[in-house]
Amino acid sequence: MKRLNPDHVIFIYKAINSAPYFGLLSMKVADLRQGTARAEVVIEKKHLQPYGFAHGGACASLVDAASFWAVYGQMDEGLGLTTVDLKVNYLAPVPKGLLVARGRSLRVGRSLCLCEASVENEKGDLVAHGTSTLMVQEKLAMRGAAHAPPKFLD
Repeated sequence: MKRLNPDHVIFIYKAINSAPYFGLLSMKVADLRQGTARAEVVIEKKHLQPYGFAHGGACASLVDAASFWAVYGQMDEGLGLTTVDLKVNYLAPVPKGLLVARGRSLRVGRSLCLCEASVENEKGDLVAHGTSTLMVQEKLAMRGAAHAPPKFLD
């Protein structure tokens, strides 16, 4: 298996975590490896729905991000991904605190990939779980990708 280039991963962290949507949610990808990734958000007032709990969209965004980036590390250079399906089960309400999503790649195919992510609160309680199907795109490039260091060392 090819090894991810640490310089490429640093470039990707900057690109992901400076994206407008991630800024809007105050969400960040904190770890990216081949087949796994971790995304985090500290629940703030802006994340709450009218009942005082984190909106399901915040958890869904964590599931989407953690699962997507888990697969990214396994994709050949020059290939892009886009989410085509996302299913989230909400297991407990979250009024505040840190949420951590751990994504895991389940299967990487030529055209479709399957992945999952579990979301835990700061006590380690499982509060949401989801699965995602991603479509491999040959002509989809991240902004600034032309300036990125090579993705793999080998």
